[in-house]
Amino acid sequence: MDLREVVASGVREQRELLEQGALSARELIEATLDGIEQAGDLNAFTTVLHEQAIAEAIERDQARAAGADLGPLHGIPIAVKDEIDVVGAVTTFGTRANTIPATADAEVVRRLRAAGAVIVGKTTMPEFGQWPYTESSTYGLTRNPWDRTRSAGGSSGGSAAAVAAGLVPVALGGDGGGSIRIPAACCGLFGLKTQRGRVPTAPYPHLWWALGVLGPLTRGVQDSAIVYDVIRGSTPVDRFRAPDPALSFEEAARRTPTGLRIGYSTKSPTVLTGPDPEHVRAVHDTAELLAQLGHTVIEVDPRYPDFTFAFYPQFYGGVRAEFPFVDHPERLERRTRQTAVLGAWARQRVVEWAIRRGETAARKADRIFDQCDLLLTPTIAHRPPPVGILDGANSVRAQLASVPMVAYTGLWNVTGHPAASLPAGVATDGLPLAVQLVGPANGEPTILSVAAQLEQARPHPRPVCAKGPWAQGDCR
Repeated sequence: MDLREVVASGVREQRELLEQGALSARELIEATLDGIEQAGDLNAFTTVLHEQAIAEAIERDQARAAGADLGPLHGIPIAVKDEIDVVGAVTTFGTRANTIPATADAEVVRRLRAAGAVIVGKTTMPEFGQWPYTESSTYGLTRNPWDRTRSAGGSSGGSAAAVAAGLVPVALGGDGGGSIRIPAACCGLFGLKTQRGRVPTAPYPHLWWALGVLGPLTRGVQDSAIVYDVIRGSTPVDRFRAPDPALSFEEAARRTPTGLRIGYSTKSPTVLTGPDPEHVRAVHDTAELLAQLGHTVIEVDPRYPDFTFAFYPQFYGGVRAEFPFVDHPERLERRTRQTAVLGAWARQRVVEWAIRRGETAARKADRIFDQCDLLLTPTIAHRPPPVGILDGANSVRAQLASVPMVAYTGLWNVTGHPAASLPAGVATDGLPLAVQLVGPANGEPTILSVAAQLEQARPHPRPVCAKGPWAQGDCR
């Protein structure tokens, strides 16, 4: 058994080997930690929890030996974006301005541990998750495993790089404007942004007000479904809550859907940018494949509602809402301080107005699903850019540089609709292609079933130049 290949496999494969006794949780976690160390040039992690992870793995092995009831993630290594509390580790929010370790796990981390997962580390993000590029003055540039000269996207770029490089099978991220879907698209992963309120944000009542949700990045649809079934379900702390789905996500991902109405469009929700021709081709190829799989596929004009006035007050207000949790505000990046000044007007009353505007936009967007069960679009407008795109940029320039990445994703944070990025082959530049599936309220089961169907018909690609467990050649 090649431990490198085991580390680079998915949740189901690792779980089967652990259940068979072919390896122990300690062996798996130690091999995982070795792989993370070897791939340090990716800059995917801010903190690696060596001692704690090995201690947890030993506890998992002891529980298995004692015949205890085991959860669905027993012994599985998972990484966590550095905006989510992990007890004993500093929640940096991507900044050097925080220094005090968290005294308790966030609710999603608590649920992962209760299911048997082993938390191996915290992953990189831009400061306060403001940008769709994982770059900061504190932690530097996070690089794409497909090509070290290109961005892994953001803001969950460290989580995406870690999964794409085969360092962990799952890494938690957050999505307030596309921050799960964008790095998933850049790194060839599956990333589902659930309906608002599906996953708890506790101990915080919200994540960027109505915009943000938490969730996993994985290489496969089934792995994502398994993790979501562990972490979903709101708490009294959460401001936003969603009803339980009619069936489990794992069951939905095993279903083979037929006869769905799927609309597709490459029209951008924003007039500021249009799609790269490679992304147009990916949408058309996916539409053709869906038709071959028995679905009714039609081109539609979504008539997207304007979401600008609902998004930006919550963006600015979300950044400002994180300031009280910073230990040393004077250490924040210049860009972040500029964002706070630019958003001084985004006070509580304005944010609440913006949330209501988002509800109006959601009702308009719902009309799309009167004519189709799912909407197929590009995930991002442009190709993943070279790293360093934010070098020297002030807050305004960074926001302008972000537009091509969030053009197709930000609307669905405003409306709260579920949406997922899934791989769609490889472009001529050698980097992955992706498409986005958007569903109506409570539409995650349909998204998961169609994404799994596409995955079976068109297996997800792997980076050919990744160092570490998937090493197949020299990176550029």
